Amino acid sequence: MKRLFAVLALAFLSSCVIVDPGYVGVKSTLGKLKPKAYQPGLMTVNPLITRVVVVPTRTVNLEVRLNLPSKEGLNVLAEISILYHIQSSQAPNVIQTVGERYEDVMILSVFRSAAADVCSRYMAKDMHSGQRAVIEDAIKSHMDSLLTDRGFVIESVLMKSISLPPGLYEAIESKLEAEQIAQRMEFELQQERLEAQRKKIEAQGVRDAQQVLAEGLSDEIIKWRSLEVLEKLSSSPNAKLIITDGNAPVLINEDGK
Repeated sequence: MKRLFAVLALAFLSSCVIVDPGYVGVKSTLGKLKPKAYQPGLMTVNPLITRVVVVPTRTVNLEVRLNLPSKEGLNVLAEISILYHIQSSQAPNVIQTVGERYEDVMILSVFRSAAADVCSRYMAKDMHSGQRAVIEDAIKSHMDSLLTDRGFVIESVLMKSISLPPGLYEAIESKLEAEQIAQRMEFELQQERLEAQRKKIEAQGVRDAQQVLAEGLSDEIIKWRSLEVLEKLSSSPNAKLIITDGNAPVLINEDGK
């Protein structure tokens, strides 16, 4: 009895397959795939005629290291991560049309073509500068256009490291340094222009003020101001001799000075 129970238990266990979270199972019975994707959990199968192909629906990080061509014809060594997942409902179709080696057959093949096509439009220095994000997005868009309908979702393409050809680093650094010097000189020139403009405006203000003052000093105003001076001098208690022709007073002190 115990032996029979052990045999039955062994048969039951051999017919059970556990699909982990982040995966779906696709049954293949006698070489024919079932169109249904089985969700994570326990599955029962006939181990003699059926096997379960486990397909990831979680995010997969596929790292690739390859040489990328640049616009000027250089080869740039890059380490790139491709983040992707397979649509759960499309898992049977992926296995049916592509096979279990879908990474090599579809993901990597499409990526190499897209990366070469996109990077050949950019200079090598662009892959090491602020253009990197633009290049990543362009590669991702190219891959999406070819893979989305096949059940693959490309989440991100990340250029983790870039190794430029020897001597190009120094050339880029020299160019950046020259650009910084040019920007600093342009800033100083702009400051000088602003200072010259300020002085010009200040000089124009002084000139205009003098011009207004000169235009306002007419003969009548000068005579009127002279009379005011004479009036103040005449009311002074100090002894003095004033000689005037009615236009401008000449003051002589008591000691004749």
